[in-house]
Amino acid sequence: MELVLPVVEAVNNMVKLFVTPACPYCFTLKEFLKEHKIKFEEIDVSKNKKAREKMIKKAGKMEVPVVEINGQIVVGFNKEKIVQLLNIKE
Repeated sequence: MELVLPVVEAVNNMVKLFVTPACPYCFTLKEFLKEHKIKFEEIDVSKNKKAREKMIKKAGKMEVPVVEINGQIVVGFNKEKIVQLLNIKE
């Protein structure tokens, strides 16, 4: 007998935020994710040079926020793209 597990959407998302403390879009993005109960790892690139270099390599520019969702990169608070990648129902 084969065990079939149900598909669970938006539960195992790996979300990383590359942010700075002074960035208002970073704050708004974090609040948006919290509202939708999306867990994320926050990386402050103003204090972490290696993380900043990694972010620039991934995004191709020095701009925050940068969101990495399951390997996909979104530069800025592109709500439409983030909703799509996380399968958020609004």
